[in-house]
Amino acid sequence: MNNKLYEGQKLNDFRELVNLYKAKYKDLIAFEYKESPDSTEHIKVTYKQFAKDIEDLACSLLNQNCKRVALIADNRYEWCVSYLAITTAGLVVVPLDKSLPENELLDLLKRSEADSIIFSSKYLDAVNKSNCKIKICMDLSEEKDTILSYSQLLKEGKKLDHKSYNDISINNKEMSIILFTSGTTSIAKAVMLSQYAICMDLYALSQMIEITTEDKFLSFLPLHHTFESTTTFLFGTSCGITIAICDGLKYIQKNLVEYQVTGFVCVPLMLEIMYKKILKTIKEQKKTVLVNIMRVLFRHSNIETKRKIFKSIIDGLGGKLRTIIAGGAPMDKETIKGYNDFGFDVHQGYGLTETAPVIAGENSFHKKTGSVGFPLPTIEIKIDNPDANGIGEIITKTPAIMLGYYKNEEATNEVLKDGYFYTGDLGYIDNDGFLFVTGRKKDMIVLKNGKKIFPEELEILINKLPYVTESMVFGLLDNSKLDRNTDVTLCAKIIYDEEELKKAFPGIKDNEYCDKIWNDIKTKINKQMPAYKYIRQIIISSDPLIKTTTQKIKRNEEMKKIAKACKKFKN
Repeated sequence: MNNKLYEGQKLNDFRELVNLYKAKYKDLIAFEYKESPDSTEHIKVTYKQFAKDIEDLACSLLNQNCKRVALIADNRYEWCVSYLAITTAGLVVVPLDKSLPENELLDLLKRSEADSIIFSSKYLDAVNKSNCKIKICMDLSEEKDTILSYSQLLKEGKKLDHKSYNDISINNKEMSIILFTSGTTSIAKAVMLSQYAICMDLYALSQMIEITTEDKFLSFLPLHHTFESTTTFLFGTSCGITIAICDGLKYIQKNLVEYQVTGFVCVPLMLEIMYKKILKTIKEQKKTVLVNIMRVLFRHSNIETKRKIFKSIIDGLGGKLRTIIAGGAPMDKETIKGYNDFGFDVHQGYGLTETAPVIAGENSFHKKTGSVGFPLPTIEIKIDNPDANGIGEIITKTPAIMLGYYKNEEATNEVLKDGYFYTGDLGYIDNDGFLFVTGRKKDMIVLKNGKKIFPEELEILINKLPYVTESMVFGLLDNSKLDRNTDVTLCAKIIYDEEELKKAFPGIKDNEYCDKIWNDIKTKINKQMPAYKYIRQIIISSDPLIKTTTQKIKRNEEMKKIAKACKKFKN
């Protein structure tokens, strides 16, 4: 496939990014946010002020003799200033998951060997127990009990001679960022990234997708995760967009309206939940048939025509939302088609923390529903050891590769071989060069006869049931052999919305829920599948599945929970 690309913008390090803020975007708004969800005042920060804050804080950090600085807080302006102040000062930043329990936070601080930490006040108790010598709180107005004040350091930085900062030469290929993987199935690994790796990914992204100074993106995925920090924060600001900081997940729709957002980066689960709500509203208005007819009639029209036809849907999401970048998990094809039919420009992508992160994606010129796009410029993707269907492990050679796992040579050597990174994901590349991800290698269920089942495929179907919020498909060994094809029982844990369940099955009692859901699984899910993919048992619950902050299911944790419940039941 001869991919049409944009010219792109190349940066060598984060110093050049900050210089871009000052030279090209200085009078534009970089950030817009509120002090609290109830506030009506919008605080706006220009790129000129953003760059000044970065440089002033960097000078103070150098004056404090910081070396390796951990960073933990909800998404906020101070997080972004701190990240670039640390890295442009030639120090190492360690972004930490804001949802970490205290014991894990302390463990990661120890493993990363951070000597300093910048944090929000809710982590004060944990930080006080850490070995960090320099502790900087974003919410203190002045120093208190050896805890330094972020705002005070910023003021002091304005008075300091910036020569020490200006004289620093950034080695863009040295470790600059330590990122811990989300650890869905094992202990989190410490990924070492260079500024060169991230800047190469920014360059590739700039050739793939066009966002402009007219765009305003809502930031709600956690900034500690490389998908949000690279794609929304670093790539977005390299294009001069405004970043509107979300008040919290429950305020997303409200923020889309009040900030007049034009785009956002998200995980598929978020889009699927929003899409269900859109369809529900259409159904309540008794317009399902009409909308479906209009979708077919205008499917091949340009995006501007679609946005006029489906203006009421666009208006429900703020009126300006247009660009949606999704990644992190497989996504239902019907959901993608729906958004595209309604006039949204959805781009699917794929990547990992170890690849800084994006290695494949769609652009406005080349899309294929169900794929995660094609390799980004300068990036090679291959399928290792493909089976008869062309499915094998996805491996990649990219300049945006990690330096390795910090102090874990064994784990590094397991995934970096002959210049290729072995992702642990399974997929295939079609004849047009599009990459399709079928699931995680470690999550794949292999039957005794060699047939393979990808849990994500079945979960997408189950999640379409109107009362299902999420699901997890897994296999359990069963020596009784329920049928001649398999010695594994395919099971599903199904999380339901009680209100929607009552609407679907009016008048039923609580103890009848399971029978009704089980009947839907048999008649609506299993009938779409060959016998070896039949769900044989279900567990139902209204409690959400255990997930990472980027909404990936922690399958190991869920399996422990299921095993414990089964043991209790048997006893």
